[in-house]
Amino acid sequence: MDLFKGFADFKMDVLKEVGNIGAGNAATALSRLLDKPVDMAVPKVQMLPFEAVADKVGGAESVVLAIFLRVEGDAPGNLFFILSPEAAKKLLQRLVGIQVESEEEFSEMEWSALSEIGNILAGSYLSSLADFTSLAMTPTVPALAMDMAGAILGYGLLQFGEMGDSALLIDTTFIEDQQEVEGQFILIPDPEFFDKIFIALGVPMNDD
Repeated sequence: MDLFKGFADFKMDVLKEVGNIGAGNAATALSRLLDKPVDMAVPKVQMLPFEAVADKVGGAESVVLAIFLRVEGDAPGNLFFILSPEAAKKLLQRLVGIQVESEEEFSEMEWSALSEIGNILAGSYLSSLADFTSLAMTPTVPALAMDMAGAILGYGLLQFGEMGDSALLIDTTFIEDQQEVEGQFILIPDPEFFDKIFIALGVPMNDD
């Protein structure tokens, strides 16, 4: 049984548009930060059960780097931006021009740069979502962590309280001078989040 079969096609189209706009604005923000053109491949947007999210980022025991924050306001939820360590190093080396010193860890300068980039990406994504829906959405101070994916998601659950049972996953690829950096925005909303989004956008709530 498809957990999300109750979503009509046009509702999924709305959610895909939300993902596209958020990721596109994140690419624009990254371009401004780096003062160089940064393009973006068409994002892949999908709905998933919460328990399937870790598998989509390499498995619960895979080590990832994540920016995470709580979304407060009219439509509360939880937002993560996740990179593999390899993608994070590529982001630093090829987009930012910082040569990573160690294969196993990040220096204080590298960590600071990743934190700043992650904050801007997550903040621009949330800002575009708020503008698109005309809903008030305020981020908490973002946190940066590197750990196993299961631990990252579990920590977010403990920090931010009970999450809903679904997630919006946006696979995003940033492109600069033919170099690609892949990351994933993961929006794990509170239970009433999607209803509030659809109501704000004037989408009928029945699927008939």
